[in-house]
Amino acid sequence: MMMEKQQSIPWDPMIEPKNDSLGRIAAIDVGTNSFHAVIASVTEKGSLRILSREKEMVRLGDATSDFKQISVLAMERGLKAMKRFSIMARKSNAQIRAIGTSALREAENKDLFIALIERETGIHIDVISGIEEARLIYVGAMHALPIITQKALVLDIGGGSTESVIGQFGKMHHIHSAKLGSLRLTKRFFPDGLITAERVNACRTFINGELSSCISSIKKIGFDTVIGCSGTIHAIVQMIYADKQRKIPETLNGITIQSEDIYAQIDKLTIAHTTEERLLIPGLESKRADIIVAGALILEHYLRTISASKLLISTFALREGIVFDTVEKLRDINEYHHLTKLRYDTVYSLCEQYKVNIEHAEHVKKLALQMFDDTFHRHQLGDEERELLEAASLLHDVGYHISPDQHHHHSQYIISHCIMPGFTNDESQMIGMIARYHRKSHPKRKHPSFASCSPERQRIISILAGILRIAEGLDRRQQQLIHTLHCDIHDTTMSIALFTQKDALIDIEIWGADRRTALLEECLGVAISFSA
Repeated sequence: MMMEKQQSIPWDPMIEPKNDSLGRIAAIDVGTNSFHAVIASVTEKGSLRILSREKEMVRLGDATSDFKQISVLAMERGLKAMKRFSIMARKSNAQIRAIGTSALREAENKDLFIALIERETGIHIDVISGIEEARLIYVGAMHALPIITQKALVLDIGGGSTESVIGQFGKMHHIHSAKLGSLRLTKRFFPDGLITAERVNACRTFINGELSSCISSIKKIGFDTVIGCSGTIHAIVQMIYADKQRKIPETLNGITIQSEDIYAQIDKLTIAHTTEERLLIPGLESKRADIIVAGALILEHYLRTISASKLLISTFALREGIVFDTVEKLRDINEYHHLTKLRYDTVYSLCEQYKVNIEHAEHVKKLALQMFDDTFHRHQLGDEERELLEAASLLHDVGYHISPDQHHHHSQYIISHCIMPGFTNDESQMIGMIARYHRKSHPKRKHPSFASCSPERQRIISILAGILRIAEGLDRRQQQLIHTLHCDIHDTTMSIALFTQKDALIDIEIWGADRRTALLEECLGVAISFSA
């Protein structure tokens, strides 16, 4: 078997963190199909800072269908990958934690491989149970998405096993690891790569039998949302985007996919009889074409049997869970469980990372939220939109990290391209646009990112940006001279009373805000005036 070409997942240096609060961790997932490594640190406020990611297709479990032996060739591929990861980690001065999953759990000669890796690289691989693997996956997923208050079902389909967890507020109500994986089922039902209706039906029947008790448990406990991790699920999402001729987002985190779209892609896969035919399906990675059907059938079974209408995507899973778990154990930091604050910790972490003038940012936030609350009866937006405004107010100047010139564009780029644990992809995009429109041009339909939003989202972005523009103007000199404000709307007029600290002169602040009223005036249908 030929060695697959190594794959490096790029990290934009423009948004790479400059400082690490609690040290760097190199988390290595020694998987059945692929080896993954991530170098990251966790800030004092519990946010993940990722420096780099690497992936190598190793196929550690390709020797036998029962995973009892690791072949010599697979060991050689694994050693090559681990040597590269070791060099990468040591260059970053990162402490290494390597976790072995399904293939190493089951291989009778795993000790030979573990000893080989430790002798040649100095890395010790900790083999964990399927239940521990599931727990770490949940830890990773709940740091990627705002699911802590929800009863969330997290699914991760690997090469040798599939993990499912239902958790809420960090407590797990269901946790299960099944000996079902894309590589394992491929070797059992599609060993020569040929897909037939009979083989597909046999595979579905087998999956149904293996997961019957697990599905019963899930139905009994119930869930609010379903989260999908892993390469199999990400690959199907990319196929859906390609099928709809849409550009694949730079990050899949926070994307919601309808189950019907997933089923449609699985139908295409099951009628493509050979690997060569599957390679013609748009969006499918060539290195996954031989094992994708088996993994897709596992996902299909979960979604159909639990009647899930949609799937929320997480790009954090085992590797990211390893980072958080390692830091907690090493430093005895308990605050990572206080995930109701995760969204705000993420924002403040970014403010710190990009050297935001926090006094100015917090003052703009205070004034913006007062305006939002005072005008609620006119705009009728709720708590979710208020949080978007709060985040955008704090982050609107992060673009200064790149350049003061056109910093509003740079702010949008940073916010929409960095991973923001606790926020969905759509939310980070909206926060980025609100920050972008805090100065200069109003939102326009000719702007691609704004044009891609629904009319309701365009309305929300415009209102919140309109509020932020005025709040920014009211602290034009960044001296926090205006203590508080009060808005009063009468039909088509809106007066904003400004209360100052120690009778300070605020003529510059009023001038700055008055130049920025047009967008909010247009959105609310009012003429705005100020009084000190």
